[in-house]
Amino acid sequence: MDLTGLTLRVAAARPHVLLAAVPGGAAVRLAAERLLRARDWPQASTPAQADLLLVAGPDLPELRTPLERLWRDMPAPRARVHARTADEVEDALNAGRALLGPPAVRPASAAPPADAGGHRKGDHGARERHEGDDHTPGHDGHGDHGGHGGHGGHGGHSGGQTEMPGGLPMAGQGADRDGLTLDQLHLPLGPFLADWPAGLTVRLVLQGDVVQRVDVDEPARPFDDAAAEAFWVQLWLRAASGEPVPVGEAVRRRAAAHLDSLGRLLAVAGWPAEAVRAWRLRDDLLSGAPRAAVAPRLERFTRRVGRSRTLAWLTRGIGVVTAQKAREAGVGGPAARAGGDVTSRYRQWLADIRHDLPRLEDPVPLDVAVEDSPRGPWSAEHPPSAALIALLPRLLEGAELAAARLVVASLDPDPDELVSRGVVEVARG
Repeated sequence: MDLTGLTLRVAAARPHVLLAAVPGGAAVRLAAERLLRARDWPQASTPAQADLLLVAGPDLPELRTPLERLWRDMPAPRARVHARTADEVEDALNAGRALLGPPAVRPASAAPPADAGGHRKGDHGARERHEGDDHTPGHDGHGDHGGHGGHGGHGGHSGGQTEMPGGLPMAGQGADRDGLTLDQLHLPLGPFLADWPAGLTVRLVLQGDVVQRVDVDEPARPFDDAAAEAFWVQLWLRAASGEPVPVGEAVRRRAAAHLDSLGRLLAVAGWPAEAVRAWRLRDDLLSGAPRAAVAPRLERFTRRVGRSRTLAWLTRGIGVVTAQKAREAGVGGPAARAGGDVTSRYRQWLADIRHDLPRLEDPVPLDVAVEDSPRGPWSAEHPPSAALIALLPRLLEGAELAAARLVVASLDPDPDELVSRGVVEVARG
């Protein structure tokens, strides 16, 4: 029996896709997630589960090294493709499936596309690897393979940034808060992690399971600034430039952004079924579904999640920041209005969605000074997500590691805001 050929045929028929979104690639990620659900292709949450690596978004040279580490952690048979725009997603997935097929039936058109430099096997672009390739075994994932269901709990991949056995660095020693000498572990989260802000890297120093110190890397910038656009604040950027934008389109985009964030948090909290519902509702809003078609489902979703005692118990008392402290830190929007813990923040998202629901078809022009962007009042000089990212060290230091993912998910900063062309132009003057 040709076991290699059988393995290749199984992988090609329904590949498990590891989606690596980069800053500036939110629209590409959304298109990929919609198409993967439509095709019933499982989305992997770790390299060890994946057959196909799909890089979503513009080329970011700073992230090529962690992408290579993700690639090395994927077991054979495997393939790698890159979709820089939403329009390229379908062709990229088709090329990836062709690359996974047995060599005897693989079409010539499945050859890896050249990258921007004309190379077919450089640091990015489609790749072909099959049985016998050298690779570094990835760590075992604990999620399942069913769509986003594999993202439940606190599993995921750190972007392959660590080099020691098992994916973790060797521990040093340091004094903890009680004066005891404990092992100190340096652990990066990101830049490629399931249900995580695209391209964000948070570096933790742990003693036991307690976070002692936090450093956040500057977001990587695209090689070509014109290629990056912050999808979630796109309408606010256009309105600020003088383009007429109906407020109904803006609140629809804002509600979809909150559903995207809720899906991340629910997946991290271990409620994958509701995470998928959040993402399906998000996609319906973005596709322009009329209010009458989505209102009943949105009402059921917000009621079910908002009333969940288990979710509230799991998230209560974690990442507390008062409304006053949030505003002093420059944070606005839902995080400031919530004025509390993770529970308060996800309930604020739910309240904001219910508030926006009746306004989905409002034709009044958007006033950026009146209507907040998804993460707060919009300013190209001071993007709302910059303040959210700056707040992370304060909220994560002293927290247990298991709570850190929930804190980040409850703020869900958008690195796209910091690298979009409108913001870069303002920064350059």
